[in-house]
Amino acid sequence: MRSLTKTFSSLVLALLLSSPLLAATPDEVIRPVQDQWAEIKYRVPEKQQADRYEQLAQKSRQLVDANPGVAEVLVWDGIVLSSEAGARGGLGALSLAKDAKQRFEEALKINDKALQGSAYTSLATLYAKVPGWPIGFGDKEKAETYFRKSLAINPDGIDPNFFYAEYLAERDRNAEARQFLEKALKAAPRPGRELADKGRREEIRALLERLNKEAN
Repeated sequence: MRSLTKTFSSLVLALLLSSPLLAATPDEVIRPVQDQWAEIKYRVPEKQQADRYEQLAQKSRQLVDANPGVAEVLVWDGIVLSSEAGARGGLGALSLAKDAKQRFEEALKINDKALQGSAYTSLATLYAKVPGWPIGFGDKEKAETYFRKSLAINPDGIDPNFFYAEYLAERDRNAEARQFLEKALKAAPRPGRELADKGRREEIRALLERLNKEAN
């Protein structure tokens, strides 16, 4: 009887552990990567960021392998890779940017609305910042197209509005850029992402201040 009871208990436990109700959601899976990324981006000295992003990329890659077909995980793997590319700079960062681009494209094929269209925002930023042919794959027209797609999905989001404004400012479209920066400042807080929101708002205000000085 004890043996049967033990077997039944083990079976129930196995069923509970395999239940979708207990499975981590994509948001829960990516949260540690999001948190560590924000720590690196906004609290680690710039000279140390590249190596820290590289370490984080190892973790995000493991999440991709453990969660095949999950767009949110691919997006964040791409964000970490592109952040490392930006921190390293130079031609040596191009391979990282290409890997990030591949992650975003894979995510878009699975679910282009994942994380409120973040793959579009990130891909647009890559196209805007990476050098064009023959050095890299940068393409300002594609950047604009993807920014528009990201804003169609998440028109009030802090990131798509900020990165599009940054793109516009780099193209000397300052009046438009200020409009999107003002909109980014009004974005609703993202629960659990307080550090990222604080850091992004500081970037927004800094760019606004620069544009306002240039206008005077």
